[in-house]
Amino acid sequence: MAFSFKAFHIEDHGCGMPVSTDGVLLGAWAPLTGAKRVLDIGAGSGLLSLMAAQRSEAEILAVELDCSAAHASNTNFKASPWSSRLALYQGSIQAYCHEHTLADSTLFDHILCNPPYFETGPRSDDPKRATARHTEHLSFDELCLAIKQLLKPQGQASLILPIQSLDRFKRAAIEQGLRLAARVSVSSTPQKPCNRQLLLLEHVKKGEAVAAQEAHSALYIREADGRYSEAMVQLTRDFYLKL
Repeated sequence: MAFSFKAFHIEDHGCGMPVSTDGVLLGAWAPLTGAKRVLDIGAGSGLLSLMAAQRSEAEILAVELDCSAAHASNTNFKASPWSSRLALYQGSIQAYCHEHTLADSTLFDHILCNPPYFETGPRSDDPKRATARHTEHLSFDELCLAIKQLLKPQGQASLILPIQSLDRFKRAAIEQGLRLAARVSVSSTPQKPCNRQLLLLEHVKKGEAVAAQEAHSALYIREADGRYSEAMVQLTRDFYLKL
């Protein structure tokens, strides 16, 4: 389904995961100030890459395994105002790590990922959607290893996950020498419990405890009457057409 934002347009036909509130939240929240090189792992339709291009002057690489989604990303990149700063690698992030010399000049200031998160449970009949949602092709351990390998020493990675996946993901991150620097608990309304977490990862610095306390805040998307919350408006007003 096509989706228009204020500064770009998304065609996500053939993508396992269509444009979602989760993706918009992550793309708008990730702290990209000063980033010169940004990596989008599992780019799908290219939403996060395009949001990063709008919000920064960075060179952006999108990595996407599925050929149909990679085609959609490439089409959306070429139609955007930032095509010269957007590049695509079709393949797995594991293959990208294997194929590239991970010298400092090839590392990234910021990594974005709206990752697969179901480790068990029923799978969608749509194989593309199943790949996008289940960790069969990209486990938390593999994702955290890739982030460790590709992130600059002072870099950061931004992700969004269901609350049920947080503990498992944190264990995988700690095993790779990564720590949570910040997290935002996201709920649909003030009356509903948190169901998503925005996460900011960084390398554990020398002499720093892995379990050092992260900054924590909360965000709810809509008021009880259905209107977007003021925090949501402030976060996404540069993207959504009706804000």
